[in-house]
Amino acid sequence: MTMNAAELQQLEALPRSPASDVKKLGWRGVLEIAQRSGHLVITNHDRPEAVIVPAAEYARLLQRVQELDANKQAAIAQLNKEWDERLAVLRTPEAREKMREILRKPLHLHGQVLAGEH
Repeated sequence: MTMNAAELQQLEALPRSPASDVKKLGWRGVLEIAQRSGHLVITNHDRPEAVIVPAAEYARLLQRVQELDANKQAAIAQLNKEWDERLAVLRTPEAREKMREILRKPLHLHGQVLAGEH
């Protein structure tokens, strides 16, 4: 997955550590750096590859994503409800009869092609 400029800029503000530090300092050493700073970007050839975050922060991020998803689903449900209410008029017997009336009438095109809006 490629990152856009804004995402890269946000990562640039975080503490960084090369992937080789995992071997040099050991996993514990890298975790200590991450715990001190709260976040740690692991780089490979100076390109961000991963971000280490505390488990509590990760849980908070997941919770926030779930909240945003629930908000999005609620907004979609509200839009569906509003459109269903608007379109309900088309489901009435009067609307059905009007549509039948329109469709029963012969269409006279006088040699013209009917396409798109006029």
